[in-house]
Order: sequence, then structure tokens, then C-alpha cells
Amino acid sequence: MKKLFLISLLAISSAAFGQSKLPSCQGSDTNSWNKCQGTHTFSNNSKYVGEWKDGKRDGQGILSFSSGSKYVGEFKNSKQHGQGTYTFASGNKYVGEWKDGKYNGQGTFTYASGSKYVGEWKDGEITEQVTYTSALPSCQGSDTSNWTKCQGTNTYSSGNKYVGEWKDGERSGKGTLTFANGSKYVGEYKDGQRNGLGASMSASGTKYVGQWQDGKPNGQGTVIYASGNKFVGEFKDGQPTDKGTSTKSVKCTSAGTCASNLLESIFKD
Repeated sequence: MKKLFLISLLAISSAAFGQSKLPSCQGSDTNSWNKCQGTHTFSNNSKYVGEWKDGKRDGQGILSFSSGSKYVGEFKNSKQHGQGTYTFASGNKYVGEWKDGKYNGQGTFTYASGSKYVGEWKDGEITEQVTYTSALPSCQGSDTSNWTKCQGTNTYSSGNKYVGEWKDGERSGKGTLTFANGSKYVGEYKDGQRNGLGASMSASGTKYVGQWQDGKPNGQGTVIYASGNKFVGEFKDGQPTDKGTSTKSVKCTSAGTCASNLLESIFKD
């Protein structure tokens, strides 16, 4: 229902853009374009066709990239903002809400394969409110060691539950692991471990959103405490590096120590 709602809004927006009553922009200096509609090709060969305000892309428009990717939707201050559809050259597509150039709010990310993430996004990242639907066939039988290139659900003796993709008897691909204590991980797996992009939420409210490798945070990521305090930066082998910043309200001796404390409750799972 949410997806249909989003598509309907986009259809209305597209229609409104096509029937824009704004006058054509005059001259070649885009800095002077205001409350008008015009076309401009940038130095990187990307092309924008749409509405302008105060010299910036603002309103309905279409931004086509030299790579073959395209965004159709709303802009504000030259950034994707509002409702919009981004179609990648690979065939992947995001349809939904945007804020300051990032996925933010309700949206659907569909892969060229047909698999998709549907739900709520924040600052361009998935949240625990996102669900994943695979295009792979359902796994057959109850012996998970035989499950490969399929999607299936397995509840472990601990009470933990995994719903997602499998390969060679291991969690591999995209899926959701819900722990018996209420903690949850939504994201990518490889060889049974968290690998790739994912979001982990502990029962206490601590969250980590970012890159994973061999079951640990590795790469760019954000740790968010239940209070809203957070650490944003780089992680290596499950530990934060000195390449990051923490909010001032977090009481800790250093950004790294602070993030380690926040991560602790996640790894207790």
C-alpha cells in the first residue's frame, strides 16, 4: 500500500512538472534563473531539465547522468528533496522520499534481479523498519545445510530467527536476523556472517548502521545511542578508529572510547 501511495504521488508530481506554468528561463547564466523552467548541461555531461529558483534546481525536474542513471522528481536547493525516483544504469531503482540528496522516509529500493527493500530510510541508510523481499526461489526441505541459492526462514534453538537468502547451507545474500532478546540485524551476509551494508539494533536501543566485514563493523559507519548521541566515522575489525567524531553530549575520554562503549551492547548478542 505504501509503495502504491508513493508511485501515485510521483505520477502526480510528473504530471505537474509536464504542465508547469513557469516561464522559460532567460539567458545562459543559471545563477540568474529564478522561478522559471530551463535546461542546463553541466561540465560532467549530466543534464537537468526542470524548474529553477534563485539559481538552483528547485521544484520538479529530471537529472540525467552521463553514466545512464537518472533522477525524476522534486528538488530543493539543487538537491533531491521530496518525492522522487532514481534509476541506476544497472537497472536498480529507488522510489520514495528524499531529504538533502539522500533517501529519507518511506521508500522502495528494487534490484534489477527483482529483490527489494521496502520501508523507512534515514540519511541514505536502511533502518530496522526496512523489510527485504528476495527474488530467489523458496528453500526446500528442513535441512538448512542443503539450502543454496534460495530464500528461507530458520529458527535456531536459541530462539533467534533468520529470514533471508542462503547459499551452500549458510546465510548469504540479504536477510534479517532477529534475536530472542529483541535485537535485530537487517542487511547483507556472506558465508554466514554479516558482510556488506547492514544495520544492527540492540534491545537497549543502540544502533550501528554501516559497512561490515566478517561479522564486525568495518569501514564507514554510524553508532547511535538510544538518547540520540552518536559516533560517525571509520571502523576496523569491529573497533572505531580515530577517523571519526562524536556528539559533544556523549561523556567519554575520546571518540574511539565513546564508540566502543556504545557498540558493546550490540556485540553482547
